[in-house]
Amino acid sequence: MKLEEGGLTPLYQQVMEDLKDDIERGKYPAGCRIPSEAELSQMYSVSRITVRRAVSELAAEGYLSKKQGKGTFVNRRKLIRKICQKSEIQSFTETCAEDGRVAGAKVLGVEVVKAREGEREFLGLGEGAELVHVKRLRTADDVPIMLENNFYPLEGFEFLLEADLSDTSIFDYVQKRTGRVPRGDDLCTLEVVRASPEEASALKVAVGEPLFYEKIDFTDQDGRPFLIGKQYIVCSLYVFNI
Repeated sequence: MKLEEGGLTPLYQQVMEDLKDDIERGKYPAGCRIPSEAELSQMYSVSRITVRRAVSELAAEGYLSKKQGKGTFVNRRKLIRKICQKSEIQSFTETCAEDGRVAGAKVLGVEVVKAREGEREFLGLGEGAELVHVKRLRTADDVPIMLENNFYPLEGFEFLLEADLSDTSIFDYVQKRTGRVPRGDDLCTLEVVRASPEEASALKVAVGEPLFYEKIDFTDQDGRPFLIGKQYIVCSLYVFNI
């Protein structure tokens, strides 16, 4: 896979997310040995240091286990408990307003990236398809709460590349341009991860502090694949009411 050098997502994290996607899709089943550092370095055209960090992060999150002299193996899948959501989606801006706080959004970058296989499958895109990645820091009363990463298909959402998305709800902005809104009963996964140095710096927390990692495959009001959200949220400042 060709990685996005100089993009919004560090190379090690791109490798990490790609490997995680392969694990979740069953390319690397439980008990399987993943390729060696040297093989992964060649596959992704990155240094072994980059690969080593990606593998270490996945091991820390419980996806992989290293066995001395044998390699790195995929752990059993995490136990997933299904909880039904309400049939409505509340944006971060609405959440803050309901709690009497002022929502803020600082745009950290907008870029075009290649869609991974799992992303293409959900969004119904073909080989070589591209996405618009919008990365923002969300605050409540100027306190950093969330690193927001939203991925829209490039086709039909090119306007996001030039949009002013500071201190606004991206859902509201996209609705005004396209008439499409998230349906609200979409597949959502939630797990706890450690803050990387980059995430810790943006969110003003300690490296290694627990963060919620929330991934949602959004469909729109007509049930059509819409966007993919990947958010990192400060655990100590956020409560989910499911």
